[in-house]
Amino acid sequence: GTGDANGTPRVCPTCVGTGQVARGSGGGFSLTDPCPDCKGRGLIAENPCEICHGSGRAKSSRTMQVRIPAGVSDSQRIRLRGKGAPGERGGPAGDLYVTVHVDAHPVFGRKGDNLTVTVPVTFAEAALGGEVRVPTLGGPPVTLKLPPGTPNGRTMRARGKGAVRKDGTRGDLLVTVEVAVPTDVSGKARDALEAYREATAGEDPRAELFQAAKGA
Repeated sequence: GTGDANGTPRVCPTCVGTGQVARGSGGGFSLTDPCPDCKGRGLIAENPCEICHGSGRAKSSRTMQVRIPAGVSDSQRIRLRGKGAPGERGGPAGDLYVTVHVDAHPVFGRKGDNLTVTVPVTFAEAALGGEVRVPTLGGPPVTLKLPPGTPNGRTMRARGKGAVRKDGTRGDLLVTVEVAVPTDVSGKARDALEAYREATAGEDPRAELFQAAKGA
């Protein structure tokens, strides 16, 4: 808008509508500055609008659809050109910056372009090895080979199963093994564990720990 309640602002008498005033440089040429009376607009609202106070702009809100690109990160800003506040006196609009908040996933985490997931395995799978099916985000499961003697907390990598990058390629899926300890063991499973304990009675997994503690 014009910013004038009557709809017709008058031409600034100081700059004669140019929005600029000349100032001498003393070197044979002149420079220009924004007009101090109309602030460079060239027009003056004699009866400023009560809503916009003469600026020609008023606040409003609206909802728009925003395309979220693949691979966007939490707190990343997306710039929408020309969707910001309109310029004064009908000038071009500014830009709108949208800050993205990525909700946490119940299964997958994220580290840069890589996704993370924790997969429980049985004691037998960790000790003897085997194949483990792992879920992926938006795709079919993958099968990873678990080597014998895999410790709790080891991380394996499924290449190309991570987050989508801007160029369409994918990061990796980092799979952390979690050895599931049963809370209730009975029957054949208990007998097998008892037999295992007897077979390994001479082994002490904490021997190196105590040896290191003594030498420290």
